[in-house]
Amino acid sequence: MKNKSVDMLIDGAKKLGIFMEMFHVEHFHKYYSLLLEWNKKMNLTAITEESEVVIKHFLDSLSVVKSGKIQGEEKIIDVGTGAGFPSIPLKIVFPKLKATLLDSSKKRITFLEEVINKLDINEIELIHGRAEDIGKDIKYREQFDLSVARAVAPLNILLEYTLPFVKVEGYFIALKGREIEEEIENTQKALRELKGKIEEVMEIRLPYSDVVHHLIIIKKVDKCPTRYPRRANAIQRSPL
Repeated sequence: MKNKSVDMLIDGAKKLGIFMEMFHVEHFHKYYSLLLEWNKKMNLTAITEESEVVIKHFLDSLSVVKSGKIQGEEKIIDVGTGAGFPSIPLKIVFPKLKATLLDSSKKRITFLEEVINKLDINEIELIHGRAEDIGKDIKYREQFDLSVARAVAPLNILLEYTLPFVKVEGYFIALKGREIEEEIENTQKALRELKGKIEEVMEIRLPYSDVVHHLIIIKKVDKCPTRYPRRANAIQRSPL
């Protein structure tokens, strides 16, 4: 990584409350290199310029710590992880997190296997599957302290894919963009049905940019009814 990008990563993380050492930076450098290499043969990200990746992928992922829900040893599931955001950056700086990364694309899971091997990351599980199937599995259902998602689905749909994984009294943290008011208004039925409650909405300004996004912090207050999550076509056809 160029010195400018390294400085942005270290200082940007500091602004988010994370002290980063050079071995962390080396891990992020390897991750960036693998992202570029694999992006030539599959669609992982449209953002490839180094400083943009630092801001819009790495620091964006690390901003989850502003929620105050990550102390460092939680059991966390990243639903629809894609290229590993936000969970891989979080694992780099919090190596004791027990992370499960779920994605429906076998190719993306293969990429993540390479990342994990090259970065020598422990206590991490990769699952190739769909959230609506894995969320019914007793091995994973209501087993996690935290669920995170940076997916582009509307919040009411995301809730059905993510809250079934979360323990009662645990949290789902959604990483969302600038405009969220309408999405939040449209989640009331989903929150009632899935036993979630919005605890806080945090505005995050990413360091070194004019990018504003939000963390929507949702507490799981009771067990999800067993009928959720429904099949994908039912979720899309008739969202909560």
